[in-house]
Amino acid sequence: MSQLRLRTLIVDDEIHIREGLKDALASLDLDVHTAATGDEALRLVREEECPLLLTDLRMPGGVGGLELLRRVKELRPDTIVIVITAFATVDGAVEAMRLGAYDFITKPLNLQQIRLQVRKAVEKLTLLGENERLRRQLRLRVEGLEVVATSPAMKRIMTTVEQVAGSDATVLLQGESGTGKEVLARVLHARSPRKAGAFVAANCGALPESLFESEIFGHEAGAFTGARQARRGLFEQADGGTLFLDEVTEIPEKNQVALLRVIQERELRRVGSERKVAVDVRLIAASNRDVGAMVREGKFREDLFYRLNVLPLTLPPLRERREDIPLLAEQFLEELSVVHGKGRRSLSTAALRALLEYAWPGNIRQLRNVLERAVITTVEELVTPADLPEDLRCEPSPPSLRLGDAVRRAEREAILQALDATGKHKERAAKLLGISVRTLHYKIRELGLA
Repeated sequence: MSQLRLRTLIVDDEIHIREGLKDALASLDLDVHTAATGDEALRLVREEECPLLLTDLRMPGGVGGLELLRRVKELRPDTIVIVITAFATVDGAVEAMRLGAYDFITKPLNLQQIRLQVRKAVEKLTLLGENERLRRQLRLRVEGLEVVATSPAMKRIMTTVEQVAGSDATVLLQGESGTGKEVLARVLHARSPRKAGAFVAANCGALPESLFESEIFGHEAGAFTGARQARRGLFEQADGGTLFLDEVTEIPEKNQVALLRVIQERELRRVGSERKVAVDVRLIAASNRDVGAMVREGKFREDLFYRLNVLPLTLPPLRERREDIPLLAEQFLEELSVVHGKGRRSLSTAALRALLEYAWPGNIRQLRNVLERAVITTVEELVTPADLPEDLRCEPSPPSLRLGDAVRRAEREAILQALDATGKHKERAAKLLGISVRTLHYKIRELGLA
C-alpha cells in the first residue's frame, strides 16, 4: 500500500484544457481533481487541503484567477499556485506574483514544460513537508515527546493542539484505547505556560469508589482507618500544572458530584478536613467511550460533561491514519532496539505492507507491542513477515473470524448506509460518519466500494 498521492487541483472553464492538463500530469502520480469555476475550486479547497493548484487567470463567475489565488493563500498559505493564461501581460504577472503565485505560464500550453514546472513544485512541497516534519519532531524530542502526524487526521489534531495548548480551558480527549490520549495530554502540558509545573496522571478506572476522594482530593491524618498521616491528593500535587484524568467515565456518580464541585469552585476539602484549599490546575480528561452518548443514556452527569467538554478532541484510530504507520514503526524500532540492547532493526517491504494492511484494533499500543516482540525475537537486522504475529501475515480462511476483518465489514456496512442515506453525497456522508471527506475517499478505495 503506497502513501497517498499529492492532491492537485486544475481550475479552468474550458473542459478540453482541464482534461488535457489532467492527462499531461498522469505520469507524475498525482491525485488530480478539476474545477470549472473559481467558486467550485474554493469549495474544494475549503473541504480539503490541496497543496498544488493550477488555475486559469480569466474565468466566468464571481471568482477569477487572481481572486482565487488571493483567497486560497488566505485559507492555506502553503499552497503552491501556478497561474495559466492566454492573456499574458506584465501587470498580470506582477500581480499574480505579488499575491503569492509560484509560477506564471501562458497559452498555448507546452505540456512538457508544464510537467517540468509541476515536478519542481512537487519537489518543493515534498522538501517543505519534510522540513516541517523534522522541525516538529525535533521540537517534540527536545520536550521528551514525539507525535507522528503525517496523516491529514493527525495534522488537524496537532494544528488544534497548537491553538489550544496556551489556554487554561479544560480539554476532553476521546478515542479508542491505545490511540495515544495520554501522550497528547502530555504534549498539551508541554506546550502550555504551565510546562514548568507538574503533570499528574490518574487512571480513574483503577480507583475504587471508597478511595476516590482520598486519592484525588487528599486526606487528613486519622480521617479513616489506616490514614496515619495527612496526604495531598492529585489535585494539590498538580497545583500550578496539569491534572490528567484518564477513563473519566469510570468515575462513580457520587464521586462525579464531588469532582464537579471542585472544578466549579477551584477549591477542595481533604477527606476529614473542614478547611478549604485553593487549587490552580489545568484539567485534561480522557475516555475511550462516547461521553455524549453516556450522558444521553443517563450513565454520566450532564453538568460534569459540559464542564469537561470545553475543548473536545477526538483521536482517530490507527486504521484511519495509516499514513503514520511507516514513521511510527521506524520510531518504535529505533527506540526498542536501544531498550533491548539489539542492533538497529528495520522493516522489509513485505513486513511494512503487512502492517499497513492490518486493521489494528489495539491501535498504536498494539503496533508497539508487535514491534517489540519482533525486536526481541529476530536474529537478523531485517524484520520480515515471518517475524510478525500470524494474524498479521496470514490470509484468513473463510468464514473469517479475525477481528480485523470484522472491523472492515462493519466499516463497509456503515459507509454503504451513510452513502445510501445521503444519496451518495460524499461530504454529507463523511459528516454523518464523523470522518473527513479525504478519509471517506480512502476508505471507499480501500474497501473496494468505488
